[in-house]
Amino acid sequence: MLSRVADSIYWMSRYVERAENVARFIDVNLNLALDVGPEMERHWDPLIYTTGDHDDFQKRYPEGTQQNVIQFLTFDTQNPNSILCCLRTARENARTVRDMISSPMWEELNKFFLLVKTASQPQVLGSPFDFFAQIKLSAYTLDGAVQSTLSHNEAWHFHRMGQLIERADKTSRILDVKYYLLLPQVSDVGTQLDTNQWSALLKSASALEMYRKAHGRMTPQQVAEFLLLDREFPRAVRFCVSRAEHSLLTITGGTRGNFENRAEQYLGRLRSELDYTNIDEIFATGLHEFIDQFQGKMNEVGNAISDTFFAVEPIVKPSKATRKSYGKSTSLPESGGQIQDASSQSQG
Repeated sequence: MLSRVADSIYWMSRYVERAENVARFIDVNLNLALDVGPEMERHWDPLIYTTGDHDDFQKRYPEGTQQNVIQFLTFDTQNPNSILCCLRTARENARTVRDMISSPMWEELNKFFLLVKTASQPQVLGSPFDFFAQIKLSAYTLDGAVQSTLSHNEAWHFHRMGQLIERADKTSRILDVKYYLLLPQVSDVGTQLDTNQWSALLKSASALEMYRKAHGRMTPQQVAEFLLLDREFPRAVRFCVSRAEHSLLTITGGTRGNFENRAEQYLGRLRSELDYTNIDEIFATGLHEFIDQFQGKMNEVGNAISDTFFAVEPIVKPSKATRKSYGKSTSLPESGGQIQDASSQSQG
């Protein structure tokens, strides 16, 4: 597979997953507003921290109101992480590899993009629950098309790896926002407001029902453990990292416990750390500190994957001395300075 094709499929998957997760974050805040009431206005600003775009938001919006946050995260064309921009970028990546993906996959991605492109802010603000529910449903439909109509070959594994890496990152971000920013008063811990917020957090990952079946009672430690370290829930960080490593090793032909490149090394190390830690150790060192370190390591994994599979190698020009030594009638060696087909993508 050409590196530019793998690059496009990988980033197409990441941007679709990013768009879906942004919709999930907004939808949960909307549900939380029903319980909190007028005080909910202070809970919209922390949502910007989830995407890491708080500085950009502050430069262009006077305050973190519901209307401003929804506009910034959904339709803002200057925000590369808005739902509209993510889907536009994903669609463009899919267009460049149209011959490598299935027709149902391409059609569903187009429908997904047009759903957001044709929507207006008044329409969304008038019926936000329906709109963001449609986004999640479109993401489910697209994912079903990918799983059912795309051969599970290298292209599928690049798609899966991008999706899982993005999902692990976003799950950690929403958990961090809740734990570190959403409850500024210690007196709120253990109250009904606290329980409602943890429930909303689980809903954002479609995890509330599975959590209830596994644990029943709602406690911060068990919620964090479920979203970070659960082996079976498909949006848990540990599950995503483990399955992403599986796809990476399938692509490279490597084996777990060994590495031949930086991508295998960094992702294998991160998976091992998650396998051999427990929630008590995480809370002892600080949940925020653990998540902050995890996100830094995820960035390293993403960079390593780009360097291993997508990076363009520079053209090495021979010096005058080299040209002279080969003589006029002798051609230069074919090794060195070879150009790879690749296209770079912004992580946003």
